[in-house]
Amino acid sequence: MSGTIEGTAKTRKGEQTRAHILETALRLFRERGYEETTMRAIAEAAGVAVGNAYYYFRSKEHLIQAFYEHTHEEHEAACREILAKQTDLRARLLGVLRAKIDTAMPYHRFSGVLFKTAADPRSPLNPFSVESQPLRQRSTALFAEVVEGSRTRVGNAKLREELPHLLWTYHMGILLFWIHDDSPGSARTYRLIEHTVKLVTNLIRVADLPPFRPLLRTTLELLADLRGPSPPYPPLPPPPSRPGEGGIRG
Repeated sequence: MSGTIEGTAKTRKGEQTRAHILETALRLFRERGYEETTMRAIAEAAGVAVGNAYYYFRSKEHLIQAFYEHTHEEHEAACREILAKQTDLRARLLGVLRAKIDTAMPYHRFSGVLFKTAADPRSPLNPFSVESQPLRQRSTALFAEVVEGSRTRVGNAKLREELPHLLWTYHMGILLFWIHDDSPGSARTYRLIEHTVKLVTNLIRVADLPPFRPLLRTTLELLADLRGPSPPYPPLPPPPSRPGEGGIRG
């Protein structure tokens, strides 16, 4: 019994130390910039040994990946209520995108600091990088849930497969706009979300209608051609089922 209590206490202390190092690193990144902040400086500011800092985070990139995971978990939690209550696709997508900006708002300035590094195609912090793939998959799965839990029917199997990835890419465009948005309270970003969600959901609804099928086929062929022989997307986990509600059916 005492061993269990001691182990729990050690785990809790380790989590606290890890969180403290991450919080300290984010503060230094904001104050000094990402490139100028070293792991040694982070350890000194956090009051831990350098080896201890490396025990929890193998590099600065791992610190930022941990930050990304933290913000995604905040976003996911903020989406639960809207996804549980709404079955309208527009309302679900609108709520999820608004929640993304709401939860990211405290990190607005810091996101601008990170943008220069994350925009480098060779950087592991690039959202399209191999290192970012696990978090990209989790975020894409959230958009799969947005679509699967809605009343909207998508008859085209290929479009149904591609849609979560397309919505993830769309939300990255929204984030890029937000990073550069200096309007009070990021009001322009919220307006952009409002208008583009209407456009996107209308396009989804009509995409498989006979007049639009040639355009849809061309678009899907383009996506397949850009992807090449090996799909860059990992398989998505199945979305949680919601009894009594039909998702998307082919």
